[in-house]
Amino acid sequence: MEKQDVRIIRKGEEDEMEIYGYKLCRWKLTLVGIGVILTGGFLVLLLYWMPEWCVKATCSSSSLKDCNVVLLRTTDEFKIWSRAKVRIQLVPGRKPFENMNFKENKAATNGHIIPADGLFEMNGTHFKSCSEDETVEVRYFTHHSLKYYWNDEIQNFDDLKGLEVGVFCSVVHTRHSKGINKKTQDYRRLFFGVNEIDVKVPSSFKLLVKEVLNPFYIFQLFSVILWSTEQYYYYSGAIVVMSAVSIVSSLYTIKKQYTTLHDMVAAHSVVKVSVCRDRDEVEAVLSTDLVPGDVIVIPANGIIMPCDAVLISGTCIVNESMLTGESVPVTKTNLPNPTRNPDGVENDAVYSPDEHKRHTLFCGTNVIQTRFYSGELVKAVVIRTGFSTSKGQLVRSILYPRPTDFKLYRDAYLFLLCLVLVAAVGFIYTIVNSILNKVPAGTIIVESLDIITITVPPALPAAMTAGIVYAQRRLKKIGIFCISPQRINICGQLNLVCFDKTGTLTEDGLDLWGVHIADGTSFLLPTDNVCTESLVKSQFVACMATCHSLTKIEGELSGDPLDLKMFEATGWILEEATEEETTLHNQMMPTVVRPPTQFLPKHQPATNQDMELYELTTRYEIGIVRQFPFSSALQRMVVVARILGEKKMEVYLKGAPEVVASLCKKETVPSDFSEVLEDYTRQGFRVIALAHRKLESKLSWHKVQSVSRDVLEKNLNFLGLVILQNKLKEETPAVLEELRKANIRTVMVTGDNMLTAISVARDCGMILPQDKVIVADAVPPKDGHVARINWQYADKPTSSDSFDINAEHVQINMEGMNSRNLQTEHYHFAMNGKSFSVITEHFLDLVPKLVLHGTVFARMAPDQKTQLVEELENVDYYVGMCGDGANDCSALKRAHSGISLSELEASVASPFTSKTPNISCVPNLIREGRAALITSFCVFKFMALYSIIQYVTVTLLYSILSNMGDFQFLFIDTAIILVVVFTMSLNPAWKELVSQKPPSGLISGPLMFSVLSQILICIAFQALAFIWVKQQLWYEVWTPDSDACNKSAAVNSNSSHLGNVTHDEHNIVNYENTTLFFISCFQYLIVAIVFSKGKPYRQPCYKNFLFGGSVLILYIFILFIMLYPVEGIDRFLQLVCVPYQWRITMLVIIIVNSAVSFFTETIFLDIILWKLVFSRDKQGDCRFTTTVTQQEAVDHWGSRCLSFLFRRRRKQKTYVRLAQELLVDPDWPPKPLTTTEAKNLHQENGSKVIAE
Repeated sequence: MEKQDVRIIRKGEEDEMEIYGYKLCRWKLTLVGIGVILTGGFLVLLLYWMPEWCVKATCSSSSLKDCNVVLLRTTDEFKIWSRAKVRIQLVPGRKPFENMNFKENKAATNGHIIPADGLFEMNGTHFKSCSEDETVEVRYFTHHSLKYYWNDEIQNFDDLKGLEVGVFCSVVHTRHSKGINKKTQDYRRLFFGVNEIDVKVPSSFKLLVKEVLNPFYIFQLFSVILWSTEQYYYYSGAIVVMSAVSIVSSLYTIKKQYTTLHDMVAAHSVVKVSVCRDRDEVEAVLSTDLVPGDVIVIPANGIIMPCDAVLISGTCIVNESMLTGESVPVTKTNLPNPTRNPDGVENDAVYSPDEHKRHTLFCGTNVIQTRFYSGELVKAVVIRTGFSTSKGQLVRSILYPRPTDFKLYRDAYLFLLCLVLVAAVGFIYTIVNSILNKVPAGTIIVESLDIITITVPPALPAAMTAGIVYAQRRLKKIGIFCISPQRINICGQLNLVCFDKTGTLTEDGLDLWGVHIADGTSFLLPTDNVCTESLVKSQFVACMATCHSLTKIEGELSGDPLDLKMFEATGWILEEATEEETTLHNQMMPTVVRPPTQFLPKHQPATNQDMELYELTTRYEIGIVRQFPFSSALQRMVVVARILGEKKMEVYLKGAPEVVASLCKKETVPSDFSEVLEDYTRQGFRVIALAHRKLESKLSWHKVQSVSRDVLEKNLNFLGLVILQNKLKEETPAVLEELRKANIRTVMVTGDNMLTAISVARDCGMILPQDKVIVADAVPPKDGHVARINWQYADKPTSSDSFDINAEHVQINMEGMNSRNLQTEHYHFAMNGKSFSVITEHFLDLVPKLVLHGTVFARMAPDQKTQLVEELENVDYYVGMCGDGANDCSALKRAHSGISLSELEASVASPFTSKTPNISCVPNLIREGRAALITSFCVFKFMALYSIIQYVTVTLLYSILSNMGDFQFLFIDTAIILVVVFTMSLNPAWKELVSQKPPSGLISGPLMFSVLSQILICIAFQALAFIWVKQQLWYEVWTPDSDACNKSAAVNSNSSHLGNVTHDEHNIVNYENTTLFFISCFQYLIVAIVFSKGKPYRQPCYKNFLFGGSVLILYIFILFIMLYPVEGIDRFLQLVCVPYQWRITMLVIIIVNSAVSFFTETIFLDIILWKLVFSRDKQGDCRFTTTVTQQEAVDHWGSRCLSFLFRRRRKQKTYVRLAQELLVDPDWPPKPLTTTEAKNLHQENGSKVIAE
């Protein structure tokens, strides 16, 4: 058989999928139809649940080019199948996926041909075209709100892209700045569709059908029908009512979620916009009509963006809190228009929304106001519409979330499979026993199927959800909001948490500690005041006053907190340009800054004739001509400004000191720059460097608007350093100490300087005073040399409150250390983003070792933070990420548990959002996660025991051709099981974090032993009671005339309450039934209490008043009706009267059962076996030691035999195995003054160590 061709769509994306082509097959459809009739419709349900089976059962394999059905499968670990129907669209035009008019092509740097208009590009490949008078059949399918069109060139389906792929920045200005005509707009809309993010709220009927067709409810329906045939009408009715309540509740929740999302998306989704046509006409249209290539005018009073668009003129102030959770306004400038440099080479780049996000207005963000030059409009070119926009992608991630991968849920299915196997044993036993006893065939079928419905509890999913719902409510009470409830359980397994620094571990605000101005090749003395006459006209203060992205909103300065703090320190005044002011600056100054007059030198004019000249010279203002906003990737920002009256323009730059120094003339950088910088960063200060240069006079305003920042950012003069203090939040040290004591590892991931980050890590306790820090400085391959890592051992910081700099304090101590000493000490790795990139690219074998002990990751870009989270997860850590929601969005989504410290009530960037703006929410979330996880285990174990107990009871009764009664089932399932399940989940979390980690799955030694031991105990005592009752002297096969109570002298006052029963079709009323009913009822309560554990993860069960009260009431009630039978209750429950002596005997059996169960669970399992066999590794502890205590040695030898049985197949965590290997590795950690080189230039996936 020829292997089917497999193609990939959305390659490299989060939702990458394999695609297979199929054609409908008539003979297969016929066979399926016959099968549906023969199975009574069950085959339809099976094919509905299994898309892969459905397609393969009804279709034959086909090429993608000719198929009419596609089968899709995700390429991630979940391998989820889905199907879609291929449709045909008739489209006029010569080139259906390009512009109707052929234009000149331009070659891209990668060798692919890119259309000049850049439209309808699919991975750099074009589509077959046709003449304009033809009608083209376009094949496409829709999946998860995206359309995928057939591409002849790549012979595959591909999602349609607009201007965000393969378009040069110069092309955006030259080809797309004029707009498109109405005909082209209508033509493109045929492909891109209406520009709206349409979240359709399904009808209640549709939701009902989808909910009812869930396998869980189908199984319940099957059970109800089966029970009804056995005349269990009351019990069946109760299950129907409970299922109806569950369905209605679920429908209400789902409908509410859809409605909320629809309302959120629909708000401001349809607005009137002004569109520029190709003949300089401006036309008002609805935003739903927009297509890529349209040029829209951004109104001065702002707008909620209905699409993604790139600015081509003007400046916008935007609030992007909808996307990032950060409410600080962001300045968006126009996209640079590249021009040819003096060498004649065009300095052009392909436009990317990610790389050029400072020039891109994203859908859903709020443009607060615009800045424009006199007579010009603020224009933007539409690049993406609908679900392809940033907001559309966000909505898609909510509508179609990635499944949660957690061992608990996988183990739950395995456990259910075990229950099914147990049911199969009972099924076979029932059939064989019934045949031997010549039971009618109909009865055999019903009773054997009944065993299956008893073994697999229908209420299990609802019971498992209860604990998560209660935990979500508790989290909400403490200000933690959750948009992904299933992740609460995963929080209970977190053993590593990554923290952003600024705004997370430290305060949001920065305080200006001082400035250190450079004077040629040396630094002047530091000062903490720049508001002086001597500095007011200096380039240093001018740089502080101009190099920012601040703006005035409703009269108040607004912008980045760092920019705000630096500007306020100057005492200058910022004014938005008026028409009069722009006239003075040749109509080109959007913003003006000036110092207060009291800061300027005071010199009175000698004569009245000098007054005019005096006023001109004292009017000191600087106009900001152009801004290049701060870039996380470049770690700097730059502005072009002009001083009033000056001919030449000035360039002011600020950024990371190392980056700024590299852009400056060497002769202007002080010789002791590195030492001074290191001293400040070691003390935990945040340092910003400033630089400046004058531009050539030939550069006019118009040329400046099109010049690239690379031309400006060179040959700069170093001005000095701005030192800012970022204080730790008050709660930070205590929280990190709590996590450390709980053996939860903490990691700092920041965009700040590395030495500053190391200092903060020491100050907050992330790195203990006695711990060593190893700096990994990686160098990429260059000039034929392979990549290499230089290892340096950073000394502990010395605190200093003085401005005096002592070089001895900042030296890196590499003497007197060796790696063998470090193996008995704790050490941490620190590296910056550049080194991290080199290591992950050229030293793949070292990555796991470095992340195992890596604590400080500085100068990390947003994508590097995400990559670090992935690397930590690759070594089997459960990773949490806590950040402020701005640059951490991607990492927050990627981590097992992302916690955003945002002021918003709900953050779209992470599963959890805390209203408390500090990291105290992290231990709270982990505690609640542990409580929810243990609750899930408790509920699952209880439901499993409930099924097995009832299964054993029914199986024993089947052996005498008996069964339980309708109201007995009803009493057990409603009065006992439901009450217990929904109250045992109410235990709050334990008040502190402990170092002992909860199990991550059900298939683990402690849990399996707990369940199996309780199963054996329950079976033993039920079998004991079942056999023992038959050995009693008064026992006989029960008939309506039996009266065991009167045969015994124990109870003379009671008679058989069921003496008037003349016929019992199911043989329910008998002594065995009554005995097993009472024993099993108490067993349900016994295991409920035994499994409802408290410390160390949950509060003890006696503090759960509802659970304790419910169990106590049930105990009293069942004990009362057992010892003192009530005629009405006995008749209702179909119980018979037994002698008082046997009632006391049953009480003794119950007491002994309770004692054995409690001893096994609390003494034998929790103390003895847990200590000897199930003592788990200290997950999350970054301090691996080689010392073994005497008690550990005793435990080791005492547990070897048992641990072989229970841990033989257990897979060890990667990071634990790796840590154990490194402990005996004589070459690890690396020695000081050594270098590790990559193996070679072509295959750099290994390393070797050489001495320096």
